Amino acid sequence: MITGTTGAAGSASAAPGDRPATSGPGYFSTGSDRRTTLTDGADRRPDDSAASPKAAVDVTGSGVYIVELAEAPLTTYVGGTSGLARTRPASGARLDATSAPAQAYRRHLDTQRAAVASAAGVQVKAAYTAAFNGFSAKLTAQQATALRADKRVRAVTAARALGSRSASPLATTTTAATAPTATTSGAAVASAAERTAKPVKPGPATGKGTVIGVLDTGIWPESASFAKKMPAPANWHGTCQTGVAFVAEHCNGKIVGARYFADTWLADGGSVPEGEFLSPRDANGHGTHTASTAAGLPVSDVTIDGRRFDPISGVAPDAQIAVYKVLWAGMGYDADIIAGIDAAVADGVQVLNFSIGSDLGDWEANTPIGIAFLNATLSGVFVAASAGNTGIVSGAISNAAPWVTTVGAAVTNLDEATLKLGDGTKLVGGSLDVLPGGSSRAMVFGDQAGSLELGSAYCEPGSLDAAKIKGKVVACALSNTFSSAAEVKDKGGAAMVLFDPVGNYRVNSIYNFPVVYLPTEKQAGALFNYLMRHPTDAKVSLRSGGDGSSVPGVPSVADFSSTGPDKVTYGVFKPDLVAPGSDIIAAVSPAGNFGRQYDAYSGTSMASPYVAGAAAVLRATHPDWTPGTVASALRTTATDTVGTTNPLDQGSGFINLARATDPGLVIEPTAAELVAFSETAQPDGKELNLPAVSLREYDGTRPVTVTRTLTNVGKARETYRSAVSGLPGMKVTVTPASVTLAPGKSATVTITLRRGNAPWDRYVTGSITWKAKAHSVRIPVAARPWGISPRPYGDDGEEFGRMTSGSFGMIQPGFTGPLSGRSTGYTPVQRKTYSMPAGVYGGVFDPSASGVKKVDFTVPANTAGIVVEANTEDPNTNLDLYLYKGDKLVYSSDRYWTSAEQVYKFLPEPGRYTAYVFAQVPGGPVVDFELRHAIIARNGRYSPATLTLPKTTERGASVNFTLKPNGSLAEGDFWAYTEWSTNGTVIPGNLVSTQQSAWE
Repeated sequence: MITGTTGAAGSASAAPGDRPATSGPGYFSTGSDRRTTLTDGADRRPDDSAASPKAAVDVTGSGVYIVELAEAPLTTYVGGTSGLARTRPASGARLDATSAPAQAYRRHLDTQRAAVASAAGVQVKAAYTAAFNGFSAKLTAQQATALRADKRVRAVTAARALGSRSASPLATTTTAATAPTATTSGAAVASAAERTAKPVKPGPATGKGTVIGVLDTGIWPESASFAKKMPAPANWHGTCQTGVAFVAEHCNGKIVGARYFADTWLADGGSVPEGEFLSPRDANGHGTHTASTAAGLPVSDVTIDGRRFDPISGVAPDAQIAVYKVLWAGMGYDADIIAGIDAAVADGVQVLNFSIGSDLGDWEANTPIGIAFLNATLSGVFVAASAGNTGIVSGAISNAAPWVTTVGAAVTNLDEATLKLGDGTKLVGGSLDVLPGGSSRAMVFGDQAGSLELGSAYCEPGSLDAAKIKGKVVACALSNTFSSAAEVKDKGGAAMVLFDPVGNYRVNSIYNFPVVYLPTEKQAGALFNYLMRHPTDAKVSLRSGGDGSSVPGVPSVADFSSTGPDKVTYGVFKPDLVAPGSDIIAAVSPAGNFGRQYDAYSGTSMASPYVAGAAAVLRATHPDWTPGTVASALRTTATDTVGTTNPLDQGSGFINLARATDPGLVIEPTAAELVAFSETAQPDGKELNLPAVSLREYDGTRPVTVTRTLTNVGKARETYRSAVSGLPGMKVTVTPASVTLAPGKSATVTITLRRGNAPWDRYVTGSITWKAKAHSVRIPVAARPWGISPRPYGDDGEEFGRMTSGSFGMIQPGFTGPLSGRSTGYTPVQRKTYSMPAGVYGGVFDPSASGVKKVDFTVPANTAGIVVEANTEDPNTNLDLYLYKGDKLVYSSDRYWTSAEQVYKFLPEPGRYTAYVFAQVPGGPVVDFELRHAIIARNGRYSPATLTLPKTTERGASVNFTLKPNGSLAEGDFWAYTEWSTNGTVIPGNLVSTQQSAWE
């Protein structure tokens, strides 16, 4: 997916500010800012300025805006204007933008648009009529205000930038590639066509007769993946827009049409980023990769840097591709993207792929792009979109509109490599390169083999001493990975081991040099501290393959794939499903990929076109299916991934195209439902007839009822019986329990969900399955009863509303009614001072490293919480704090600006917990610190305290409370537990702190 670009193609680049000063013996900075982001992997330009395009609107409010007009576009106009017939296609049909009614209505919209623009004194930049009725224009703040007051205007929105969604590590060096001339491209196509894999007989199973529109960075037309002349479909109305290094012959039928959209970039004399082609030609690689993943031809001779790889093929190899270049150097503006969507719908595509999104996901419902996709869907166009690559935090879902099929990424190839260190430690990472194998070799850390000032710890260009690395394996901290690999290779190193001091996503790239990537912080700690113990005699052996421990299994949800919930609405479930998106080899642009014709990218950008290709196959197999039918078929037939069945991670599961061609039942929302959702300021979504049930923040004091309408799209009459699985503690009933349906018939079932004894403020997940003799139809369910704190993310990360002060506590109940509470009273924090020898200055955490103190705690059953804190009085020391249960990290605190670290766990499982205090930056040879902890029993009876709170509450209202000690407490810090109840229902509350000073 693109924010810049949503693929996860290579290694990421750490900002220079994230590194410590190199004048001392330190290595790495500390704190959450150390994490390298991997969101622009396909953008391999030497100049990364395009990652931050100019703001569409400046600080004065002047700039490019999107103006949506009140009248319906072609796709949704149902009549009502005198003399103008309906243009909205019937269900299952597609828009014909060339019909007489469409042409007449378009002229009407043109007239109305001109009148609105003239009244406001603005000049239209791009006009939209098919999937969106409106225009983009350069406006002052005053003009924007005036247009919002015009009754002919529905909305005025400032244009904003988005980007691609690939998660590969970023390479910022590239070999320039000159675009072929029209003469040479024909020869290239011919020779490439001779090397394609043995073709499969064209037909519905290969997407024949369908057109997939790709909104992306363009296409490299000379690729063998597109080397086939094909006639345009009869209902195709698109064009081949020529431009720089792109001629009409490049639209050979396989590429049935091509356009580009750059009005916002070119506004006021602007230009596209340096190195770009002002044409549909791809200078980046992302768009070529997504297009070939969806519909590339079979290619048997896949060679990358002289090395042969397995044959490749798009999911729908006989589908045709329509190119809509809306991204430039991996970035684009929504005003231009809407123009691309509008053109695609008018041109006659059946499927759209959108591997584009926002860095941290959607923040609002019904954006202009979302509305354009709604209208495309209502006109018969299926839309697949990437979920995003922000797997480090939950709730960062892009493209979460309910009419879009939002796709997460799955790992389907292990691509493992194994390191064996000289002390016998084995570390399993990843590699797509040929490794030396054999006996162990000398290994050296880059910082010990060059200039720290020039970045030798990261193996920056020019930083390494050839004499110190020749013939050795060099360990390098994650920075610009392709530059690092080139430096090691050029200076005579034998191989490179890449690690990230704070951990990162599991992605691989092809370096044409032996490179192994260790993605986790735990692996980085083990490697780093081994190198510190063996500065002159470190050994390592490298071999391809591993024991499968780098992932839970295959297919499994990729760690970079954005996970739910959808933070915008309560009742919409995202992602919808996952598809292959890790280490995907497909065609690319040589201009942006070191001259390569093919390359490996990772990201939800790569998963989305897989689903787009699958949708093309389903549309070819079932021409009468609507986009909603296709979406339901893909989701209800998906299967569980390995390692998780949580729908917040996998959606409905891993795509199963073979089953989706014959799903039995489908569950799809009506057009009226979707339109109503789009017109609601704060929509919920649980009322939509979607193949999932999402109950984020439901009122757990009362039952919730939803309905779903099941339609038999099979060929036989069948009886389906419902069954509920998972959802521990909840009481779920489906009425009627079974339905018998003839082909084409529908039945509505009522699903009633009660909290039962499911935990408050926690997700419980499961599914409802309707089973018949020949079919099994499953929908996922995720429900979180709102107790005292809403949260727009999953049950990971910090619970910000859980820790509070007794002087001014606050909760936000999710129910209406009486409110009462109780408290354990205050228990003192236990304090103990420690001294430990310092470890490496600016080192990497490992439990066995020097500079680490281990302290164990036993947590009994029925504990409300454990709180552990570390602090030092030395201003030159920076501590980090980790809390483990066994070998599983529970919580970590590594704030780089302070050594006042705190970790905690609310309602922890009983057992042995271990706190590790790590002197990441020691201030001297000995580190002194204080460790404090409190274990608060849920039914403890401590120093009495008075709990004061209102007697009633309303859902969503803020409720203030105090918990004051009844008498004087000893000097120090104290913790208590509060618990709330309403009408006899008990709701876990807060961990509450207070402090008693010596003079109080």
